[in-house]
Amino acid sequence: MKGKIDYSILPPENFEELWKLYELLGWNSLNLTANDLERMCKQSWYAVYAYDEQQLVGMGRVISDGVITAIICGVCVLPSYQSKGIGKEIVNRIIQHCEQNKVIPQLMCVDSLEPYYKDLGFRKFSIGMTKEINR
Repeated sequence: MKGKIDYSILPPENFEELWKLYELLGWNSLNLTANDLERMCKQSWYAVYAYDEQQLVGMGRVISDGVITAIICGVCVLPSYQSKGIGKEIVNRIIQHCEQNKVIPQLMCVDSLEPYYKDLGFRKFSIGMTKEINR
């Protein structure tokens, strides 16, 4: 880390940085472009971005109806910045925004991340399911 991490709701000027982050994490199995990621973020109900100076090092976003439910998704941190509390801060800011709007934050995660989210106050409540589509 170069300096203090700044958290913002302002998206990056260049979504190539987010594309590189998705690639580094192996999250781009759908072959999304930087434009796809920009649209994804800008259409989200709320998003938090973490910057080290001008470099995007993490982000998380929420899709929501703004009334009942908010689904937290895309919480990610550059590997070299992981285990420094950045993801936790992003999630806490998202939770705070949900609480201010009286919207219930929910998420789906892989089994290995269950303890991480449990430590942040989440509890298991359902079985997640997905349907494959042709893209």
